[in-house]
Amino acid sequence: MSLEQQIGAQLAVGFQGTTATPELIEQLARTQAQSLVLFSRNFVSSEQLVHLLEELEAGVGRRLLVMVDHEGGRIVRFRRTPALTEFPDALTVGRSQRLPQIEQQGRTEARELRALGIQVNLAPCVDVLAEGADPIIGDRSYGSDSALVTACAMARIRGLQDGKEKVAACAKHFPGLGAVPRDPHKRLPTITLKRWAMEPHWLPFQAAIEAGVATIMSSHVCYPGLGEPAGLPATFSPRLIHGLLRERFHFKGPILTDDLEMGALQAFGGIGEIAVRAVEAGHDLLLICSNLSWAEEALAGLKHAYTSKRLSRQGLEASLVRLKKLREFVGLSP
Repeated sequence: MSLEQQIGAQLAVGFQGTTATPELIEQLARTQAQSLVLFSRNFVSSEQLVHLLEELEAGVGRRLLVMVDHEGGRIVRFRRTPALTEFPDALTVGRSQRLPQIEQQGRTEARELRALGIQVNLAPCVDVLAEGADPIIGDRSYGSDSALVTACAMARIRGLQDGKEKVAACAKHFPGLGAVPRDPHKRLPTITLKRWAMEPHWLPFQAAIEAGVATIMSSHVCYPGLGEPAGLPATFSPRLIHGLLRERFHFKGPILTDDLEMGALQAFGGIGEIAVRAVEAGHDLLLICSNLSWAEEALAGLKHAYTSKRLSRQGLEASLVRLKKLREFVGLSP
């Protein structure tokens, strides 16, 4: 692969529209992205979505790793379709369902998503709720008890990943978003909890790693109580992403960013610089969820960083190995 193609493996992009127009195919091809993130704006029907993905893959000439936020409750991208079962939000599930039922939910989701051509569910949310937090997490969490969140999340992950028809699960948002005071989609938030208070928020992630969760997503939140500089989000923190998640917790799979277009990051420069800093911190896959022009800028920024040796080619190769294993895990041929 060329350097641009290698960098494209690190990009997961979203787009506008429901049809594979020549313009969309051309722009998607320029990004070199090998992964897609789908939203409600891309969906009309199950038949339309399957056809769209087939046409996009044929147009760009490569197999695409396709992912979607399919948490349940208010975070479901494709509604009013017999192709998908609409499950309750995680908070309701945590209060009312037994673990075998939660595992069966994961199995059902895996079967239904694979039928649509989707290989990654950006779920479950394993954040532990804290009193007074912004409602951006709220009912997306299984609850405020770390042990309950851990048990429910492990059942969901088993269901998603262990069946004959499996999708890769994603535990999010590391190192924990349950105490966030405001929505990072809009502005950069800070969680001020000290290390001892954050440790219960890590337990579901540690259990997910031990259970073999395929991917983990980080958060656009600052954690000065963990010794991080004020104003530095986890997205750009080598200590939290590479040091804590990769080295201390021994996570071997791909680490994903949250959407790099969020308002929380816009004070840090253009998307090229944002992408480079996210890779410097230790991320393998960068989500740019709506703007393909920004994805092209990220590609250019990353290419310059690799050619100028700001970013390590060795690090890129290690990311490519992890991403290749993810594709193999979900049975996606090269």
